Amino acid sequence: MGVPAFFRWLSRKYPSIIVNCVEEKAKECNGVKVPIDTSKPNPNEVEFDNLYLDMNGIIHPCTHPEDKPAPKNEDEMMVAIFEYIDRIFNIDRRDCLDAKGDPSSPAPRAKMNQQRSRRFRASKEGMEAAEEKQKIRQEILAKGGFLPPEEVKERFDSNCITPGTEFMDNLAKCLRYYIADRLNSDPGWKNLTVILSDASAPGEGEHKIMDYIRRQRAQPNHDPNTHHCLCGADADLIMLGLATHEPNFTIIREEFKPNKPKPCALCNQMGHEVKDCQGLPREKQGKHDQFADTMQVSEQEFIFIRLCVLREYLERELTMASLPFTFDFERSVDDWVFMCFFVGNDFLPHLPSLEIREGAIDRLVNIYKNVVHKTGGYLTESGFVNLQRVQMIMLAVGEVEDSIFKKRKDDDDNFKRRQKEKRKRLKRDQPSFIPGGQFSPQALGNRSSPQAICNPRQAAFEMRMHDRQNSTTSASPNTSLTPDSSPSLGGGIKRKLEDSDSEPEPEDNIRLWETGWKQRYYKNKFDVDASDEKFRRKVVQSYVEGLCWVLRYYYQGCASWNWYYPFHYAPFASDFEGIADMPSDFEKGSKPFKPLEQLMGVFPAASGNFLPPTWRKLMTDPESSIIDFYPEDFAIDLNGKKYAWQGVALLPFVDERRLRAALEEVYPDLTPEETRRNSLGGDVLFVGKHHPLCDFIVEQYKTKSTEAVDIPPELCHGIQGKLTLNDNAVLPDQVVQSPVPMLRDLAQNSAVSISFKDPQFAEDFVFKATVLPGAKKPAPVLKPGDWEKTNNDGRPWRPQLGFNRDRKPVHLDQSAFRTLGHTMPRDRGMPGMYPNAVPLGAYGSPYARPLMGSQQQIPKLLSNLRPQESWRGPTPLFQQTPQRTAGAAPLLAWNRVMQSPNQFQPAQYQGLGPMGYPQRPEDRMDRGRQV
Repeated sequence: MGVPAFFRWLSRKYPSIIVNCVEEKAKECNGVKVPIDTSKPNPNEVEFDNLYLDMNGIIHPCTHPEDKPAPKNEDEMMVAIFEYIDRIFNIDRRDCLDAKGDPSSPAPRAKMNQQRSRRFRASKEGMEAAEEKQKIRQEILAKGGFLPPEEVKERFDSNCITPGTEFMDNLAKCLRYYIADRLNSDPGWKNLTVILSDASAPGEGEHKIMDYIRRQRAQPNHDPNTHHCLCGADADLIMLGLATHEPNFTIIREEFKPNKPKPCALCNQMGHEVKDCQGLPREKQGKHDQFADTMQVSEQEFIFIRLCVLREYLERELTMASLPFTFDFERSVDDWVFMCFFVGNDFLPHLPSLEIREGAIDRLVNIYKNVVHKTGGYLTESGFVNLQRVQMIMLAVGEVEDSIFKKRKDDDDNFKRRQKEKRKRLKRDQPSFIPGGQFSPQALGNRSSPQAICNPRQAAFEMRMHDRQNSTTSASPNTSLTPDSSPSLGGGIKRKLEDSDSEPEPEDNIRLWETGWKQRYYKNKFDVDASDEKFRRKVVQSYVEGLCWVLRYYYQGCASWNWYYPFHYAPFASDFEGIADMPSDFEKGSKPFKPLEQLMGVFPAASGNFLPPTWRKLMTDPESSIIDFYPEDFAIDLNGKKYAWQGVALLPFVDERRLRAALEEVYPDLTPEETRRNSLGGDVLFVGKHHPLCDFIVEQYKTKSTEAVDIPPELCHGIQGKLTLNDNAVLPDQVVQSPVPMLRDLAQNSAVSISFKDPQFAEDFVFKATVLPGAKKPAPVLKPGDWEKTNNDGRPWRPQLGFNRDRKPVHLDQSAFRTLGHTMPRDRGMPGMYPNAVPLGAYGSPYARPLMGSQQQIPKLLSNLRPQESWRGPTPLFQQTPQRTAGAAPLLAWNRVMQSPNQFQPAQYQGLGPMGYPQRPEDRMDRGRQV
């Protein structure tokens, strides 16, 4: 979603929504890796019913990772994707797996504009980085610098992760093989229902998942207490999860850890970037330094985002008293989701006066709570917007726009002043001379043994001479030194540009903090006069249409595949006058682009190698009728920002009619294989031989019936839909060919697949945005505001760690606390961005032993302490916050965790490689990778 700082803001404002994942690690016995038994209870003390995978968040980190060496070829990429899914499945362990592949499946036109901007940017930045790298390399070598020989390897173009390419077609085949292999070999997949929606099925992955949930919720036999778990990294998944109004919804994603060190792309040394490389040879660090400058690879950790806890926070924040109408929390959640659209999303630019980093959502909520008494009701209902009420909110924001812009300028100036003072302070406090070589300062504990000093007299003489030279220079700042180190009064040394305390700032012609900002904004951004009321109303109407389209997309599905916002910039909130009578209907019966057509709409000419030759020629031929769609260079408007990636790419919008007219001439040139890749597909359902639905599907293939049949919900975990025979089905007793050479074929297959289609509804059907009857509200997690007064049972409130609120406390005696004070660093804290999150392993696993006080168990306890609870000395036992661990009998229905009689500690993760996959005899070799 187009809100870069949304998740950071959310996790800081509502810290209890974050829970660290407990992951059981694979063990190795006698050199053989023992696979994890995923049929055992979930170590996170929660049982999920449905797991959904937004494949876009899996494919990108596996094909071009940022924190480890990239895969060497496409086969290694596929195996990395398999292993990533294995990790997610090991953490979640659910009954139904819904893999909705959005490697950007054919998307609505509104989304294609953003995809086009991203792909053109990626191509431009990649070429500029390669040119800059080559330029710096030549400069360093010309000065006699040392650089390792340049590796000749083909650059992976991430633009191939788009529907219609050979890469995506191969990925779909590999996922079919992976699912069949897991259904045959993994006991945790024994009764699993797997639904695969690859890149040929139209729609974004996360929205295909939401459409599936909406249609299943509308069925009469749907379980309203189903616990959903969605894997994905996009911020809009939080909005989509809230929009379902499911009481049990959890998101799993990678934990983001900023500022990870990366080696220089020229010399492969750590500690500097390409632009700062000097071509110095690497100094040997100790006796064994062969790994000194290798990339520090660490396994990525995962976190849970509990939307049920977020709903608790929102209920406290949005509850309003003395309303002229009945308060409905579910409707207020829908309004909160709608207001978040104003700070940015994938389909609309954010309003100029609303920045997420400036607390825009909090400002909108406060205005909403003040104005909602006058509106007479809520802003939205089941995905439809009441524009008259929205107008009141927007005009209230418009009244404070001028003060927002002035405060933004003041805050920016104050920040620059503080940064300037900080640089001066650091420069002033920096030591004038730091000895190098054998006398260089060393961190405590770095040197394992004392080193002999060589020629100390010469080293002392050099330090004295350096100190004398510095003192002479500092005594007369306007003097310079002659070659014999004597001072010269001929003139001062000119100050270098990089030594300046001021940083170059991008030119801002708008100056929103000065009078006349609206006139300058429309003149610079739209090239029209602000007095052109007709044009301003056109911009506002398009933006209002976008708000209605986005909300409908989130709650009801795609209202139109052809609609898009035709401007690069948004209007002001004060321009939202008279929007109550603006139309918000969309054309019906629109169809999505086909895969190859989408490639033509989003790809730059540099990625034309993924297209058929005659289609590619339309991007580069000067005589092409659509050559203007593919500029070789384009401007990026920083729009008040500092960095290019924050700016607006000023690309021409694609004219759909011109594009289709040009493609009609080259359609006959497609080969049968390209025609197949260009067709739209559907979902495929997989089950294993132990699944109750397996015999039913096999019987359909035996009868060879071409008509669609209904799924018996009692055989498939309550899932409903239509089944039709699949031409490329996975069938029992038929060999499943492996598309990855390093993995062998499945000769004894027992899984089966069949085409699946969600339940269908009329085009004007409205999915109700409400909690279903019979749904049970999850137990509260947050501390009650009045718990001291309403504590009727006499028990104090205790915080919940993880998913289990019924964990027995652990007590330590005074001797254990004294030992703890000696063994634990006093400044120890949690790494990562979420210091308020529950530490990894803090809420126990079914394999963890209760901690009592033995010194052998103290290191285990150390990882359970939050930073603010670090040891500060022996504290009386009655003042300690009770600790919790596994061991209590769960009271909740979905806490079906059993205590394991075998107590053991999970082994450390051994690395990546084709874990658990059968290999051909000739391919059995060590393919492990460091992680």
